Amino acid sequence: MDKNAEVTFEEFRRIRMHVGTIVEAAPNPQAKVPAYVLRIDFGPYGLRTSSAQITRNYSLQDLVGRQVVAVTNFPPKRVAGIKSEVLVLGAVSEVEGVVLLQPSCPVANGTPVA
Repeated sequence: MDKNAEVTFEEFRRIRMHVGTIVEAAPNPQAKVPAYVLRIDFGPYGLRTSSAQITRNYSLQDLVGRQVVAVTNFPPKRVAGIKSEVLVLGAVSEVEGVVLLQPSCPVANGTPVA
């Protein structure tokens, strides 16, 4: 994969990203790399599940109630035994690990990201 490959604006517009609130978080015991199973409320788009490798920076108690940004129109994918329905987005740093993307102030669940 070419990390410098360009995409058109039309290709980018096909990606749907929404804000949701984590309502449940639990360890994923089937993951080879430590991960959590998240249940996220996307308001009119419903509850969705994701497996996320974010254990380095977040405890389970840190996650419930936190708003996150996720890609919501990828097809479901099996990840470590979990049907992952959304891709939670984060900045990935070799030093800091994964740092979740989130709005700077609360917004309604399901709010689109443009």
